[in-house]
Amino acid sequence: MKHFFIITNTSKDPELAETYRIKDYLEEHGAEVTLAEQVMVSSDDEKKPRFTSDVPGDAEICVVLGGDGTMLQAAANVIDKNIPIIGVNLGRIGYLAEVDIDDARNAMDRLLANDFEIEERMMLKGVLLQGEDAGKVNHALNDIVIARCSSIQVLNFNIFVNNMPLTQYQADGIILSSPTGSTGYNMSAGGPIVDPSAQILLLTPICPHTINARTIVLSEHDKVTVEIGEGRGGADQIVEATLDGSNRKIMKSGDRIDICASDKVTKIVKLSSESFLNTLRKKLV
Repeated sequence: MKHFFIITNTSKDPELAETYRIKDYLEEHGAEVTLAEQVMVSSDDEKKPRFTSDVPGDAEICVVLGGDGTMLQAAANVIDKNIPIIGVNLGRIGYLAEVDIDDARNAMDRLLANDFEIEERMMLKGVLLQGEDAGKVNHALNDIVIARCSSIQVLNFNIFVNNMPLTQYQADGIILSSPTGSTGYNMSAGGPIVDPSAQILLLTPICPHTINARTIVLSEHDKVTVEIGEGRGGADQIVEATLDGSNRKIMKSGDRIDICASDKVTKIVKLSSESFLNTLRKKLV
């Protein structure tokens, strides 16, 4: 590896001390380093970074300093560049960011020596069928969540698989998760934890209003269509679909979104041979 592209969550490294420590170390060892430019934007009453610089055409790897949220943003940034990403964890529980900051130099040595493996992670593709974004393809590494915008109300969802009716949910929302995203919102909503190398879709209702509603596990070849049903008395329901916690799309009763496995993948650098189950055991204690 000779050209490194570094993305940093400045809320976790506000003075960029860790960022420049890694940058200087790589440059001392003959590598070229480009830092991602970013601006802070307001979202849901808090400010989040948005990365504005393009990934250099000859960049070979993206190093991400932050937590899993920053990794998700980085995955979206490099989706068309076909380069791997590696996370240096500056957050708390990190399932995607595998390198601890105290071990960053050793990790950089291995990257410089091309001593690593690459794991390809399945992504989701979401396509709205109505509105100004109709037909536009959106990608997510973790999940696509469809939930209420503000008011507390039970939502009605009609679920189709491969254009055939499957079930109806009365719930606070719906999560379509990839195996990578199974340890995120899906897990919090009572969904199963899945090995990230699996090739399946998880459909999990959020706070369903029936006692028999459970996660439905589907094939990577299936297409799930979520239709927003009518509210009480035929009233319009207004919801929002979010991809990996951002990229919000407003939907209303009658609107549909198609979700399936994407033809894009996220390439995650693996330095450890430790199994997913062993890593999971450590994270959950």
